Amino acid sequence: MDRGIVLSELERFGVEEIGLDEPAAGEVRVRIEASGVCHSDLHIIRTGFGHPLPVLLGHEGAGVVEAVGDGVTHVAPGDRVVIGWRSPCGRCAWCRRGARHLCRTPPGAHGRMHAPDGRDLFGALQTGTFATSTIVHGAAAVPVGGDLPPEQACLIGCAVATGVCSVLKTAQVWEGARVGVIGCGAVGLSVIQGARIAGADEIYALDLDERKLESAERFGATHRGDGERLDFVFDVVGRPETVAQGLAMLGHAGTLVYIGLPQPGVEATVPLQFLFDRRLRIVVSHGGDHVPDEDFPRLAQFASEGRLDLAGMVTKRIALDDVAQAFEDMEAGDVIRSVVML
Repeated sequence: MDRGIVLSELERFGVEEIGLDEPAAGEVRVRIEASGVCHSDLHIIRTGFGHPLPVLLGHEGAGVVEAVGDGVTHVAPGDRVVIGWRSPCGRCAWCRRGARHLCRTPPGAHGRMHAPDGRDLFGALQTGTFATSTIVHGAAAVPVGGDLPPEQACLIGCAVATGVCSVLKTAQVWEGARVGVIGCGAVGLSVIQGARIAGADEIYALDLDERKLESAERFGATHRGDGERLDFVFDVVGRPETVAQGLAMLGHAGTLVYIGLPQPGVEATVPLQFLFDRRLRIVVSHGGDHVPDEDFPRLAQFASEGRLDLAGMVTKRIALDDVAQAFEDMEAGDVIRSVVML
């Protein structure tokens, strides 16, 4: 019997035995080797984030393919994969016109995983990687070449793709740009690494935690604190006050990139005259607009070339039973990433 962390009701979760069927057509069963503990899972625990209960938590995973359903040809048993929660469906209007990064209907494998009471388990963000094994749609199982350790490879699945691709894809930061990053957790540090890869001249790191600022400098930040008249500011926190702070830091034709998950019902006020006079843009990054089958191999290549530091982002390797403590460590700022090793 497999084990996984099940959210049975809001704020209530724990390790339980789960049942997995064989993958149906177009689906893949993956034995999870490592899964990062991400703030998005805490958001699901507290708000549901639109998920039907019960939920198999976890979405930042890497593992080995155990079995494939009919029609799956891009991976085979034994292949190492990173799980992609933003895999496009290929059928919606956005996918059909070539804007796969805007797909709102990532495919999932429904009705294949079961809680101890027999109810169907819904995988967090169509995945569910806090488990010894999971079943996902074939599109979500992305083969990644090279020899990355699983505890590093799994980070590509969410934090790293969100941060780096927010720079390279959402914002399209140019060489020589001046960049600010508000919030220097795992995603913020990935933004900093993306800005470094893009060739930004100045990277300003902002955070209330001195430890996070020290980490930001290790990963490529050139300054601490507010910058003035910047080209790009990335708001990884997502609160009204950080939106205001980010806009105030921008110069002519600057861009605020909104990344942080908003709390339900929270609103921000935008100074329209200021926005107009400086010709500012506000763009939303949804997971860095990454497309897993396109971007995961590129990020893995960056890591293999030494341009992207994944090892430095892994603070703790933990067991499945330690996830509750990992959430506390994350909120306390004690870790960059805790990674569940299965």
